Amino acid sequence: MPNSRPRPRRGARSGAGAAGRDRLVSRSLQSAEHCLSAQDFGTAYAHYLLVLSLAPELKDDVKETFQYTLFRWAEELDALNRTQDLFGCYEQALELFPDDEVICNSMGEHLFRMGFRDEAAGYFHKAVKLNPDFSDAKENFYRVANWLVERWHFIMLNDTKRNTIYNAAIQDAVRLGSKSVLDIGAGTGILSMFAKKAGADSVYACELSKTMYELACDVVAANKMEAGIKLLHMKSLDIEIPKHIPERVSLVVTETVDAGLFGEGIVESLIHAWEHLLLQPKTKGENGNCEKYGKVIPASAVIYGMAVECAEIRRHHRVCTKAVAGICLPTNVKFQSPTCSSVDTEDPVEPYTTEKMSRVPGGYLALTESFEIMTVDFNNLQELKSLATRKSGKIGIPVIKEGILDAVVVWFVLQLDDEHSLSTSPSEETCWEQAVYPVHDLADYWIKPGDQVMMELSCQDCYLRIQNIGVFSSEQEMDVGKNFSKDKDLFSLGSEAELCSALASLQTSKPDAMEQTCVLESTEIALLNNSVYHESFKMAMRKVLSSLTPEKLCQAMDTHCQNNEMSCGGGQSSSEESIPEPFYVLDVSEGFSILPIIAGTLGQVKPYSSVEKDQHRVTLDLISEANHFPKETLEFWLRHVEDESAVLQRPKSDKLWSIIILDVIEPSGLIQQEIMEKAAISRCLLQSGGKIFPQYVLMFGLLVESQTLVEESAVQGTERTLGLNIAPFINQFRVPIRVFLDLSALPCIPLSKPVELLRLDLMTPYLNTSTREVKVHICKSGQVTAIPFWYHMYLDDEIRLDTSSEASHWKQAAVVLDNPIQVEMGEELVLSVQHHKSNVSITVKK
Repeated sequence: MPNSRPRPRRGARSGAGAAGRDRLVSRSLQSAEHCLSAQDFGTAYAHYLLVLSLAPELKDDVKETFQYTLFRWAEELDALNRTQDLFGCYEQALELFPDDEVICNSMGEHLFRMGFRDEAAGYFHKAVKLNPDFSDAKENFYRVANWLVERWHFIMLNDTKRNTIYNAAIQDAVRLGSKSVLDIGAGTGILSMFAKKAGADSVYACELSKTMYELACDVVAANKMEAGIKLLHMKSLDIEIPKHIPERVSLVVTETVDAGLFGEGIVESLIHAWEHLLLQPKTKGENGNCEKYGKVIPASAVIYGMAVECAEIRRHHRVCTKAVAGICLPTNVKFQSPTCSSVDTEDPVEPYTTEKMSRVPGGYLALTESFEIMTVDFNNLQELKSLATRKSGKIGIPVIKEGILDAVVVWFVLQLDDEHSLSTSPSEETCWEQAVYPVHDLADYWIKPGDQVMMELSCQDCYLRIQNIGVFSSEQEMDVGKNFSKDKDLFSLGSEAELCSALASLQTSKPDAMEQTCVLESTEIALLNNSVYHESFKMAMRKVLSSLTPEKLCQAMDTHCQNNEMSCGGGQSSSEESIPEPFYVLDVSEGFSILPIIAGTLGQVKPYSSVEKDQHRVTLDLISEANHFPKETLEFWLRHVEDESAVLQRPKSDKLWSIIILDVIEPSGLIQQEIMEKAAISRCLLQSGGKIFPQYVLMFGLLVESQTLVEESAVQGTERTLGLNIAPFINQFRVPIRVFLDLSALPCIPLSKPVELLRLDLMTPYLNTSTREVKVHICKSGQVTAIPFWYHMYLDDEIRLDTSSEASHWKQAAVVLDNPIQVEMGEELVLSVQHHKSNVSITVKK
């Protein structure tokens, strides 16, 4: 803590007033120091505020001590949940030090921890702009940049076909008389600029995101169109005439659509636009100047679907195993992904996930022909209004290939006008992903030609919902497939009576009244399906516990095996022998984990789980019960910890842990934040011979040429955006690392073999180095554009997990170079690998 006391400086002023001020400043500085030594940070902070308000010339002298006081006082306010006071202190501090990158970064960290990600990202970005070399702020900014400017902005702006077709449709509309334009959800403002370049007299654009609004202002000004485009930082639903725009417009342009078409609120915004912001539409057969009538681009959309088999979707959305490392999963526990559970939630939740099916690992097999689900006319107000109230419809689709029914994949064709359209089909070269509706709860997922895949469709909450997906087997007496015909109102393909009967006989399991539903994230389901992961941990834990007391472990394992054999008959053995002191095992993995239960099978073990959600705790209790564990075997560690931020503590005041399981790698492919700090604490809490899992991690990478990664990371010049200058502005928000990659399906050309980049040793920290240079041999000529990386996690020297394996629930990540590097076969490239806190940076030295 800085402790030098600055002396008040005499300015030009003199007299009793200045002398009195100086005495007050001096006394306040003394009081602040006294409070700091007593750790009364709140009072010290108040004294420093007084000093700086009376003597702003002392800012440089007290800056460091003021920062320290602010941060310690903010920690106390945070612990007391005095959120308003905490942010009030930071606002006062930033008024005094508006260009202080350290205070900006700290403010962002508090905002991020409280869930205000967009606001946090803004402060991190400001800190980086104030000091581009401030590594803490850069790392924080990179982690939240996806919320600040979502990555699809780069992909869509690089999609020349999409930009060209939108531009052509807007040009035609303006040429035909639509001279006043409103761009809803403007983003960077590209559609607004298309309209202005086409000759529109008045262009208005609204954007809700503060960051994107400010970005659009810069882009429009750089393209010298600020005089002709009025930008509004607001939702279109809040626009009023004449308060925000002078009169109704003749054209609305928008691309507020997601992979499921309706997910970004296009229906609600267009209903409001037709009622309040657009001129009345031209009726059929009516002639006249288009300037007198309203229209929307896109004009309409057709939604299509297809049933598929896809192992990658299956393992992320359906628990496909009945036992994990010897632990039986009880039938009364129903695991669901969030897409399935969205039906029962009060708040609207996307009922689908998204995938770029052309790049899904392992590919997919179409089990049906593509089929039309519905059409929507964006220029028909009544049709838009009827979408949300329309009754759910039934549809049945003939199966053309045998396979496992894993999902219904959905895409659409966006008809911009009569001549121009965009398709998001998986067979198209497109920037779009597809919406994926995973199939759940079938007694048998195997289908064959002659069967019908049946489902119910609705637009509840303005999401396209596909529910009750099931199979009408060809072996059943009723054959509904021959009589299906399209019903416009209900999207149905058959008579109501036949379809109701068919739906009643679907192969769906009936819910049990005593059933426990456990909602898991897709990565958690993939982890539960990963048998290698759980078997590896079981072997590694057994080896550690055996090394501690081998005889006791073997006896206990024999007893557990006998108990499991008896469990089929419902029996449960008990021992009257004295129970020795147990081994303590702590699992602080993120999310749902059954590792503590597996540990409980390995003898006299007291396992602790750190799961937070109540439904996860209930589920673990049910799994323990089904495997005939005594109720007191598994405990939940957070119930024993007063401060949840200090999870790493002794199991008891006089005991230490035998094993501590840490989550080292995020599902995104990055190293967990503060993992080395957690490892340092963990080492102090282990008994002699105890271990941290994993014990060490090796990071591997290779050099690749990948145009896909380049285009998904930054906008490439002005050619892609049809001459508009957008790239320099949005590329301020590019991040050097792309996450959530599937390396096995990434379009790329390997230019080297994998090399070890870094070692993170959690048990032996002196083996770690903060900086390392790695020579990489070039085995193929080309342009290095990226360095994908992954990890081998060593539970011990013999047992390791590969985060790039086919069964891994982890994704991979990649460093994307700012500029490609041309290399020739036989050359060597030197990589500089730096490890700062829990973040890794990789730069190239040729």
